Order: sequence, then C-alpha cells, then structure tokens
Amino acid sequence: MPHNDFSDQFPLDPGLIYLNHAAVAPWPRRTAEAVQRFAAENVHQGAFHYPRWMETEAQLREQLRVLLNAPSCDDIALLKSTSEALSVVAYGLPWQSGDNVVISDQEFPSNRIVWESLRDIEVETRRVDLTAAASPEQALAAAMDERTRLLAISSVQYAGGLRLDLEQLGALCRAHGVLFCIDAIQSLGALPLDVQRCGADVVAADGHKWLLGPEGCAVFYVKAQLREQLQLTQYGWHMVEHPMDFGRPDWQVAASARRFECGSPNMLGIHALSASLSLLAEVGIEEVAARVLANSAYLMETLGALSGVEILTPQQAGRYAGIVTFRHSAVDPAELHRRLWARNVICAQRGGGVRFSPHFYTRREQLEAAVAAVQTAITTG
Repeated sequence: MPHNDFSDQFPLDPGLIYLNHAAVAPWPRRTAEAVQRFAAENVHQGAFHYPRWMETEAQLREQLRVLLNAPSCDDIALLKSTSEALSVVAYGLPWQSGDNVVISDQEFPSNRIVWESLRDIEVETRRVDLTAAASPEQALAAAMDERTRLLAISSVQYAGGLRLDLEQLGALCRAHGVLFCIDAIQSLGALPLDVQRCGADVVAADGHKWLLGPEGCAVFYVKAQLREQLQLTQYGWHMVEHPMDFGRPDWQVAASARRFECGSPNMLGIHALSASLSLLAEVGIEEVAARVLANSAYLMETLGALSGVEILTPQQAGRYAGIVTFRHSAVDPAELHRRLWARNVICAQRGGGVRFSPHFYTRREQLEAAVAAVQTAITTG
C-alpha cells in the first residue's frame, strides 16, 4: 500500500471523526479549490471562458466512462440526482398493464417510490425479502416471472450495508430477458463497478457520497441499445443534436445519452465532481476499495468485540463494502447516535442501529478513537 494516505486532501476540523460518507461526504481540498476558482472566474470574467467549461464537462464524462468501464462517453448523461435518473427509466419504458418490477425490501426510498408510483398504470412493484432464500440473489430470482420487465437493485444497501453480487444478477437478468437497473450510490467511488462485466443496462449515482463530490450532480449510464427505447418526458435546448445552433428551426434528439439532459448543465457541480474524481483516479479505484474494505473489516472486528454490541452488516467477504451498522443491547440506537455525535463522531442512525461509513483516507487512529467513543458512550452515557 502506498505511504500516502491522502489525508492532506481532507483538512477536517481537529477532533472531528467523519464516518458518514454513506450520507454526505466532505469535499477534498482540490474540489474546494476548483469551486473557488470557478466562482472567482464567474465574478471577474463571467462566462468568458465557457468553451473551457465545456471541456471540463467533456472531461467529466470521460472520467465517469473510465470509472464505469462504459463503452463510450455517449453512454453517460449528467443529471441532478439518482432519483431523477431512475425516474427517466420508470417513465420512459413502454409498460403494459400487469408488468412487474422486482426490488428488495431494503431499498432507499429513491429506488422504491419511483417504481411504486407506476401502480397507477397497473405495474406491480415486488419488494423481495432478501433473507427468504439461501442468498439475496436467489431470493430476487425467485420473485421473477414472465411479466418481470426490470430488476432495480442497489449495489450496496444503504442501511445495513449488504453488498449484492452484480455479475450474478446481471447474468440472471440476461437469462430472463429482464432489464438490469443499478442504484450505485453506495458503492461507486468505493468499489469497482464494470458495467460491461456485470451487464448493467442502467446505472445511476449522485456524486455526494463515495464519489466525494457535491449534491446535485449525478451520473446516469444508459446502455446504447436501451436509449432508443426510453420515451422522453422532458425537452429543451441541450438535448438535441446541435445544441449550440440556437437559430436552427429543425431539431432532432441527440443520439447520445445527452438526450436525457433537457437544459443547461450544472457547470459548478461539474467542475467540483471532476476534481473529486481526479483524486479517486490518482489513488486508483482498486486501492480505494482495498482501504475501504480494510476499514470496514477493522470496525466490524473491534466493535463486535465490545460487550453488548451486535454487528448488523453481513461480515462475509464479498457481502460488505464501506458501511458498518451496529447496535447495542441496552442503549437505544437514537440515543447512542446522539452520544456519538456529541463526541464529534459524525455518523448516522440507520437500519435499527448506528451506521459508520469511513472512506479510503480515514486513518486507523480515527477508527480507534471512534471505537473508544462507542465504548464510552455505552458505558458512561
């Protein structure tokens, strides 16, 4: 492992232990500097350098293409959020009455509400108990039938941290002729994700968690063969083939995934997310994943050794990522969360417990301090 832990890129306040990347991540120093430069340029020069901004936009698409191993930058759209991306799919597919969507019973509302909203056109959403079979993948497979149009699943479940086998699910979808839609917000930036290897048709993820970027700038990967099948529900100047030819009377929808971007790009978010991705690329996603998994393994081992603490996150290799959720037999999760927050341990209350989510740059001494804070919180209040 390289000696550089890149912690210099995260000048968090002294005494703050940030274990909340599964919620909203702090920005790297270089991201803040990119935003400051962009703001200063706007103040002093306005949009004088807009052509250069467009180069940064193109650069971000390429960074995301590489991160996902997408075949082409044409497969990458830049949207506002995971929810918007999933809505493009939900309201773009040509459903028929009686079709169904399979999801899990552990999904974040973004990957549940959008599918349940289709009940008005008589599309069923099947929420699958992931513990109902020998494996989560088998449980999902058992819920599919000849009317299943789409499997929508989070790569890592937000509350308990369960990691799904995306390659197995992709093969399952191909065998059944089912579209494979991945909400990757809890893994992208923490673990490798190869859209070609896992056979994803759609991947959506906002940038403000493991990607270390701002809220409001999300990646939307759409497989080329699916783009033409998605009916558009939003139209505007930016989603046509010649977006800068404003006086052109005729128009046609862009062949690329830009067709899903109806209006002006979020240039501020684009500059920020591109800077954040440059850091992840510098570290290398395999190295990032190794460090994230090592941090999670350490937390599960040390927290699990505390009296009365139960680890809720699956501890088998391949079943966890960056999330470690735990509870105590005698202290209510909300109270334990309050006590930890009061000790500057920034975490979340999720899934019936407290959720820790360190990133690759989180130092071991910070994890040790967090475990010590848990010990103090459950013994002295």
